[in-house]
Amino acid sequence: MKIIVADNYIHLSEIAANIMADVIRDKPDAVLGLATGSSPIGAYKKLVDAYSNAHLSFSKVRTYNLDEYIGLDASHVQSYHYFMRSKLFDLVDLKAENTHVPSGVGDDLTKNCREYDEMLSSCPRDIQLLGIGSNGHIGFNEPGTPFDSRTHIVSLTEKTKKDNSRLFAADEKVPDRAITMGIKDIMSAKKILLIAYGANKADAIYNTVCGKVTENCPASVLQKHKDVTLVLDTEAASKLDKSIIEK
Repeated sequence: MKIIVADNYIHLSEIAANIMADVIRDKPDAVLGLATGSSPIGAYKKLVDAYSNAHLSFSKVRTYNLDEYIGLDASHVQSYHYFMRSKLFDLVDLKAENTHVPSGVGDDLTKNCREYDEMLSSCPRDIQLLGIGSNGHIGFNEPGTPFDSRTHIVSLTEKTKKDNSRLFAADEKVPDRAITMGIKDIMSAKKILLIAYGANKADAIYNTVCGKVTENCPASVLQKHKDVTLVLDTEAASKLDKSIIEK
């Protein structure tokens, strides 16, 4: 793993955005795997800035998101469809037909999973962006998820729902389930970029980098990928030995 520690969240976001922008510049029709949550918001803003300043085009890019809540349609303000449109898709020259987020609505969620897997298999991602949960989850692959999992429906742990509740209004209930790319899907990307900030992620980052590869910490599987970059702030990196951090 390549580990980069930034001074703060703004610096972290700049580094992550530059890594993703370089992928697009090298391959204008790149396939991006994208994440939601608070961690990538700054990086998306930097990518939008690059587009606005005519330094980057998404016109040929295709995107595939990690996950979506069950029961929230694309118009719901807490859906990940809505999140991506408001943070990136509608702010650059991405074609709507080239953006993909798994569907958490409909009568046959198993079919939704199967159809998303078919799309992922036909469009290998050049880079997969990840955040990480404080329990080590990636996507919504909670501890105990098999490493060979494909797109599936997951029941969210109370810890994950509590962590995500900050993104919901006080009177809104965090959904209990989500549809998510499986760990095998994530690992099939050519390059993986994980970003994390805050002291609450320090244990998860330590276990990801230095711990045993175990399904109890889903992100630990990244030790087995050939091209992984972690961009962290000082708090998220606080439990790592400084000798393994790139200068």
